[in-house]
Amino acid sequence: MALPRRVATLSVHTSPLDQPGCGDAGGLNVYVTEVAKRLAERDIAVDIFTRATSSDLAPTVELVPGVTVRHIVAGPYEGLDKNDLPAQLCAFTSGVLREEAAHEPGWFDLVHSHYWLSGQVGWLAKERWGVPLVHTMHTMARVKNALLAAGDAPEPAMRAIGEAQVVDAADRLIASTAEEAAQLVDLYGADETRVETVAPGVDLDLFTPGDQRAARARLGVAPDATVVLFVGRIQPLKAPDVVLQAAAILLERCPELRDRLVVAVVGGPSGTGLAEPEQLSKLAGALGIADVVRFDPPAHREVIADYYRAADVTVVPSYSESFGLVAIESQACGTPVIAARVGGLLTAVADGTSGLLIDGHDPVSYAAALQSIIENPARRATHSRGALAHAARFGWSATVDRILEVYSAL
Repeated sequence: MALPRRVATLSVHTSPLDQPGCGDAGGLNVYVTEVAKRLAERDIAVDIFTRATSSDLAPTVELVPGVTVRHIVAGPYEGLDKNDLPAQLCAFTSGVLREEAAHEPGWFDLVHSHYWLSGQVGWLAKERWGVPLVHTMHTMARVKNALLAAGDAPEPAMRAIGEAQVVDAADRLIASTAEEAAQLVDLYGADETRVETVAPGVDLDLFTPGDQRAARARLGVAPDATVVLFVGRIQPLKAPDVVLQAAAILLERCPELRDRLVVAVVGGPSGTGLAEPEQLSKLAGALGIADVVRFDPPAHREVIADYYRAADVTVVPSYSESFGLVAIESQACGTPVIAARVGGLLTAVADGTSGLLIDGHDPVSYAAALQSIIENPARRATHSRGALAHAARFGWSATVDRILEVYSAL
């Protein structure tokens, strides 16, 4: 199998060095980082190009041997919303092309872009360097706009147009699930022969089962607590409000739970959630459950693994997910998941085996699902075993094996 020697990975709007769980950092960051590390382990050098967001950042940072993060100055360091970045793509592209021009022709063998902004840059780099372009959407405007949460702002038309241009320009499009592959074809007119389905992975060395009591002690949670967990960015798309509303209904049905229920919300404001960063805590007060809800900031992944181990169940009620890394990480720790029956969560969660999938976003349905797991330890134990078995299918090594097949074919 012919493999590239050096890959230019483009991640314009968010850096692999950023903390997932707030701002624009999330599953994309994890994806880019984990794939790059494993490519380097196979002697493929990776340069990750991202926008510099602070004057304190070094121009280059070695993430691990063989993986270099390059900070490109494009616009002011701070204060730019993701929707402002299209105006900076020319400057960003110039920085990317300048790096290649400093070397002998053919320095990069392939470009892999992530998210549509990066795809626009990758399109130009591909044509300038005469190399293949692989693109991963992660999320798509037309999908998100069809599944908007109440009060959420739709994605701008400019993004949908830009995505369609990237779909036409890319030599291969990597979709996380068969459903996403179909959406690329049906909603964007992608050539199905250029669409490959490659499931993202989970770090099976980091996200592992562990001593629940010990994890709770490290997090300051009572050993006999009943813990419901939400991990992710605080924005309408991720629907953390549904978790709080479901918890309030659960306490109405099972008032005896109040003394031991802990609803842990781990993450920071993002997207339209930045406009009202206190909205979720105000909702907890209005629902009368402020005493059982704890809001914790985004944490390093080792700490997030402890949250999963400490939890009885993780809830992922998103309106749209291209895959759902939180769901897979939770299951890899043996914690079952209750999730919305949307997008990639249909693949990430084995309904009835590793957790439960819920139609729609009615908090009553989520409360019933929570009650069914919390009140039935045997069912939770069965789901826990199923979660471990299901997550074991999604190691990052398997993901990179498939990505290398895509690279090799080009």
